[in-house]
Amino acid sequence: MFPMLAEERFSLILDLLARQRTATVQELCEALNASESTIRRDLNELDKQGKLNKVHGGATLPDSPFRTDEPTMAAKEELAVSQKQSIAQAAAELILPEDFIYLDAGSSTLALARALSGPALNASYVTNGVAHARLLAQKGCRVFLPGGLLRPQTEAIIGAAALTAIQQYNFTKAFMGANGVALDSGFTTPDPEEAAVKAAVIRRAREAWFLVDDTKFAQVYPAVICDLHSGAILTNRCPNPKYRQYTLIKETEV
Repeated sequence: MFPMLAEERFSLILDLLARQRTATVQELCEALNASESTIRRDLNELDKQGKLNKVHGGATLPDSPFRTDEPTMAAKEELAVSQKQSIAQAAAELILPEDFIYLDAGSSTLALARALSGPALNASYVTNGVAHARLLAQKGCRVFLPGGLLRPQTEAIIGAAALTAIQQYNFTKAFMGANGVALDSGFTTPDPEEAAVKAAVIRRAREAWFLVDDTKFAQVYPAVICDLHSGAILTNRCPNPKYRQYTLIKETEV
């Protein structure tokens, strides 16, 4: 069997990353039947070409171009279920009885509402998520809803009235959702009006935590919420250590 040409290896490396977004050097050695030194040279070259990000022990895909797709709330609840549950449990443990919490609309934050128990139920909550408000009320929590326009796609309350209502509060902690997280673009979402509400909340919060599973990294959407410095990240797994240069990251899979 003839040794594989460099261009063939490059193609296979990128194909594997396209399927799983990250790969270790060991995985690539086994997949391509190549030595560790060969794979490391290939990764260095592909990193120079901007086709991947070389990280300690492996590689990840670079940040993607714009995305504009937006699944419904029901569809999002079916995605990355176990990851969202582990993130939600870790987030719930951060909530104290004396906290005044903002809970953003979205499927990851709805998982947090489901995970609340014990002392966290004695905290006070503001949410722009209709499903979140209902669940919090059923658990006996003190919950406030802003006025505004209900966006059917995400079941989130948005608009001028919501922005005005948010200015009346100071939050000890805000738990936020985002569709994408990228090194250059920060936290993003498809809809500018939702992004405006999220940004307003972050300005009123002592701590802002973005609950994002690992599929949302290196994804960019049209509407910017804030840069990476403005919020900490709570995730199941951060695929690229470069994010740690910009903000605090807590992982549930250690």
